[in-house]
Amino acid sequence: MASGKRSPMKDYSWIVIYSALVLFVGKPSLAQIRYSVPEEVKDGTVVGNVAKDLGLDIVSLRDRRFRVVSETKDSVFEVNPDNGALYVHSHIDREELCQGSGSCQMELKILVENPLEIHYVVVEITDVNDHSPIFPENEQIFEIGEQTLPGQRFQLHSARDPDAGINSIRTYTLTPNEHFEINIRQREANKLPFLVLKKSLDREQLKKHTMLVTAVDGGKPQRSGTLNVSIIVLDSNDNKPIFTQEVYEITVQENAPIRSSIFQMNATDPDEGTNGEIEYTLAKTLMREVFDIFELDKLSGEIRVKGLVDYEENNIYELDVQALDKGTPPLTGECRVIIKITDVNDNAPEIEVTSLSNTVSEASKPGTIISLIRVRDKDSGVNGKIISQITNDVPFELKPSYKENTYSIVTKGLLDREKVSFYEITIKATDCGEPPLSTLKTLNIQISDVNDNSPHFQHSPLEFYLIENNVAGQSILSVSATDDDLDNNAVISYHIARDGSQNDIMSFLNINSDNGHITALKSFDFETLKTFQFQVVATDSGTPSLSNNVTVNVFILDQNDNAPVILYPLSSNGSAEGVEEIPRNVNAGHLVTKVRAYDADIGYNGWLLFSLQEVTDHSLFGLDRYTGQIRTLRSFTETDEAEHKLVILVKDNGNVSLSATATVVVKVVEPKEAFAASDVKSASKDDDSNVTFYLMITLGSVSALFIISIIVLIAMQCSKSTDYTSKYLEDKNYDGTLCHSIQYRSGDKRYMLVGPRMSIGSTIVPGSNANTLVLPDRRKASGEDGKRNKISDEGLFLDCDLFSSSVVCREA
Repeated sequence: MASGKRSPMKDYSWIVIYSALVLFVGKPSLAQIRYSVPEEVKDGTVVGNVAKDLGLDIVSLRDRRFRVVSETKDSVFEVNPDNGALYVHSHIDREELCQGSGSCQMELKILVENPLEIHYVVVEITDVNDHSPIFPENEQIFEIGEQTLPGQRFQLHSARDPDAGINSIRTYTLTPNEHFEINIRQREANKLPFLVLKKSLDREQLKKHTMLVTAVDGGKPQRSGTLNVSIIVLDSNDNKPIFTQEVYEITVQENAPIRSSIFQMNATDPDEGTNGEIEYTLAKTLMREVFDIFELDKLSGEIRVKGLVDYEENNIYELDVQALDKGTPPLTGECRVIIKITDVNDNAPEIEVTSLSNTVSEASKPGTIISLIRVRDKDSGVNGKIISQITNDVPFELKPSYKENTYSIVTKGLLDREKVSFYEITIKATDCGEPPLSTLKTLNIQISDVNDNSPHFQHSPLEFYLIENNVAGQSILSVSATDDDLDNNAVISYHIARDGSQNDIMSFLNINSDNGHITALKSFDFETLKTFQFQVVATDSGTPSLSNNVTVNVFILDQNDNAPVILYPLSSNGSAEGVEEIPRNVNAGHLVTKVRAYDADIGYNGWLLFSLQEVTDHSLFGLDRYTGQIRTLRSFTETDEAEHKLVILVKDNGNVSLSATATVVVKVVEPKEAFAASDVKSASKDDDSNVTFYLMITLGSVSALFIISIIVLIAMQCSKSTDYTSKYLEDKNYDGTLCHSIQYRSGDKRYMLVGPRMSIGSTIVPGSNANTLVLPDRRKASGEDGKRNKISDEGLFLDCDLFSSSVVCREA
């Protein structure tokens, strides 16, 4: 922009920079190309094909970054890198760009790279006649002495016409009269109108003359403005004040202190008395801002700072100063004071947010634009160069735009609302002045949620232990999942996964979709069902919804709800009674018979103990409390009775023990009678063989079904991908008491529900009341000596030490 003259220092600095660029980087332009375009043309108007005129290859313009380098924030002209045309980029107002009546030229720097070349293009903005001449005031009054000689000149107010060239003021006209005519003086680019006295005035004939001055421009059609001129005829003062120079030039630094003196005017008048006394005034033709910034002492002629001197507002002022004497009429002398303002770094950069998205989705990809900002500094030169950056550690960065000092804020990484939901982006803009000034601006960015997190359970799979005989219709367990998302994306509903392959157990389970409480519609019996599993699906309410499932393993815990059942002795009518005959000559320790019993419960609930509730002779018979074997304690004598009745009590070890009794009648016979009786007995047993056969088939079927169930359960557990395994291992060692010994295995842990009988290799530690059990470990020795596990069963806890060859458990 041609808004003023450059200082010599600036010209020298440009010469140095230009010489350096040419010397080290590229080639200079050897000649200037000139174009001409009228003001007020439409945006996009082509001025000329600068690439063709410069002899550049149009095909390589884009690769060589063919562009216009502008010193202003808004470029008036741009080039098209596709065809090399120079076109109008923004509205052209010659009066705004040049603010003068002279030639309005813009020097453009055309830059191409690879190699670097700088070409200078001059575009002349031609004027159109869009302004009429305007006088600063509607009326001007002159007081002229009657003794004034013809030929005296009186300066009229100059009209201002922002247009230039032929469209500027061409001439002034005056309404016809016999005393005055108008004369025009050319001063640089301005025409100064003067009122010339062509015939002496006679105050006695006419005291006041009125006329009309018209300023006419040279446009087509012509435009004009008028000034009313009044002439008051007085006795004249024949000498006017005179300044030592017609033009003064001074330099003032911006932000000069208020009321500081910057220049002293001096004019002289050879007249004496009041005709020689001078007062100084600023011409009323000056712009109003001049009167706001500077003041002139009318008596001393001192020019002082009145307001803020701001280089960024205007870097040069021209003051027309008048010196008036006090004669009658007063005479005036004129001069011009040109004040040049030097810049200081007094403006911090400004950060303007032109566009901002306060909320950013966490699903935004890297490079997503969230804001556009523009920085600017009102200072010039180095003081106006700006460096911008983001000062805090955030996943955002500044990307410069093709336009200088314009940036976009983009994401530089993936966002995760669950980790950080809010960011404060601090932008710092610093100029290159001395000392540098900076500005901070903070942008608040909220990260919005998307449904990117599935519900998750704290543990998988879930294990629950349920005591048998639960109340049907009541809640037996509860599952819960969490979701890291927000609002509807985190609202979870539950349901049990059901398909055609599920067993009948699923039909007896209901789940509350809101809270995950699971209700059983039936009561479970440990003796018929020991474990089952199902899957619960947790689904959020996002769009689209996400879900996750968990396997729930339920283990039924035994209660002592089954009384012992006597298997032998068993009479034909089903009562637990039997008759045993033994010879009188048997020795001590002879096995009379063995009472066999069964308890459907497990662990202590199924651990059966035998005791003699009633016996004829305590010294003759003994009962093993664990095996139920009845043996003689001594040999029979002649005095011993021939028949003895033994009542055996069989009870389990539950918290509330259950029991059953069996009656054995022992008959002592002579050896020959015993042999005959054995024949009779064998014959009677043939009668009961059918009953015994059916009983054996029943027991065998139940055992086979149980073993098959265990094998299927083991296969299901082994097929799972998790480390969890749960096995029921039945001890096949039958020692006379039918009951269960159940072992659980989960990973490295082994749990045993201790039964009432001993396995092969098991021993009862003496003095432990049968509560301490030593079991052989069927696993391979793996250096697990000293590892402790906890065994639990229906309120009974066994503290176990696992050794390489055995497991030692004690009642906790």
